[in-house]
Amino acid sequence: MKIALDAMGGDFAPDAIVAGAKLVLPKLSPGFSLVLVGDQSVIKAKLAENGISESDVEIVHASSVIDMGEHPAKAFATKQDSSIAVGFGLLAKGYAQGFCSAGNTGAMMVGAMLTIKAIPGIIRPAIAGYVPKADGREGTLLDVGANADCKPEMLAQFAEIGSLYAKLVMKIDNPKVGLMNLGHEEQKGNLLTLAAYQLIASNPKVNFAGNIEGRDIFNEKADVIICDGFTGNVVTKMAEHLYEILHSRGVNDSFMNKMNYETVGGSPIIGVNGNVVIGHGVSSPLAIENLVLQTERMIKSNLHEELTEAFKVYI
Repeated sequence: MKIALDAMGGDFAPDAIVAGAKLVLPKLSPGFSLVLVGDQSVIKAKLAENGISESDVEIVHASSVIDMGEHPAKAFATKQDSSIAVGFGLLAKGYAQGFCSAGNTGAMMVGAMLTIKAIPGIIRPAIAGYVPKADGREGTLLDVGANADCKPEMLAQFAEIGSLYAKLVMKIDNPKVGLMNLGHEEQKGNLLTLAAYQLIASNPKVNFAGNIEGRDIFNEKADVIICDGFTGNVVTKMAEHLYEILHSRGVNDSFMNKMNYETVGGSPIIGVNGNVVIGHGVSSPLAIENLVLQTERMIKSNLHEELTEAFKVYI
């Protein structure tokens, strides 16, 4: 199994990427290998700097980079020789079984939709975020940024998508699904959540726990939390910054430390025909290590194949 890693994506690429590759190489499961995508001469120089033998990785050349500030769709269309475009090409051809990058998030979404495409029956793929629980378990929040505006039908699909993700990747039996809202009562919320509530509640494939409030994000009421991408992105970045504030003040708490993006690595795009994980733009070597391990975890889960089977009924 090959994991393609964008060596040029991220604010600290390629240095942090190659340093992260060094960390993760001894931790990859048997049968897994790493493919670094990017400028071959640059990658080779960084491998030498980090004491990595060229025989330990594979290099696939890409002559350009999609910068963080570029328009995603335009950049992906005009830079087909970029590390992101080449990486998706490897995934689409089946040469690599997973692709991960800390580069331009929008370009990663565009690339996924244009190359491997959404699974038939899924309206819009979602990005899944990590949620630590106060009792030591882990949960997920989706969407965390792919879809700022959602329709009720999309949230209802996120509930089913998130359930399968929690079962297959996070190994949670019969995960509880909660709908993010401003009150627990069924009649609370806006037009979006009121309609989504009824759709989710009527789906026998979802173990629906009803509405949850912001105070319930980190407790046991729901393993999977559903919301639009605007709300999910705000929640995720608030949690990240809260960790940064406490860390800067010398607070070392096991629960708060789980909000450190470095320990998670990345967020998978769920609902596309392949394994794609997006890393944080400021990813450190530790974050890159966990980004690759998260991609390995996705590959092992066979999630997209299970989603393909589950969503045939919507075609």
